[in-house]
Amino acid sequence: MNKGLEKFNNLIDALTNLPSVGKKSATRFAYHLVLSDPFSALKLSHAIEVAVSSIKKCSICRGISEDEICEICLDEYREDRKLCIVESAKDILVLEEGGVYDGKYFVLEALEHHIIDDLKELVVQKDIEEIIFAMTPSLANDSVILFVEDKLNEFNITFSKIAQGVPTGVGLENVDMLSLSKALHDRVRV
Repeated sequence: MNKGLEKFNNLIDALTNLPSVGKKSATRFAYHLVLSDPFSALKLSHAIEVAVSSIKKCSICRGISEDEICEICLDEYREDRKLCIVESAKDILVLEEGGVYDGKYFVLEALEHHIIDDLKELVVQKDIEEIIFAMTPSLANDSVILFVEDKLNEFNITFSKIAQGVPTGVGLENVDMLSLSKALHDRVRV
């Protein structure tokens, strides 16, 4: 690294902390931001500063919000008795973009005691009838699902998880064995 470009190198290092950004991409971004489009760099800097100081976790679902309670939790037209459990707040954004789910959410980033207590409280408060697990298929997440089901077995709840299998338009040679075996096991009549 060039000693005379310490601030530039610090910017590159900071950019490499972003997901999927390697050293080459970080260098291109830094060069573009500093030399090619400094106005956009300042605009980006301001947007990051405002977002960091304004965004927080919703006190009910633990999703992303600018207020104490997010818009989804406040939406009285959404199905109150259906709860979709996701791994992270960004999963809510993905599901909402698809527009195919009309219930509420709960983010289960970790299996800490207080989070399970919050989930139980929400189940009782909203009289939840169905919990849908929208989690990445894995043995670890299957264990999480079993753990949550066990903790909520005293309530009359239907548990389900999103389907998994072979994606549309993907050849079988490009599908991992876990997905392929799940697709065969969970096959439907035609």
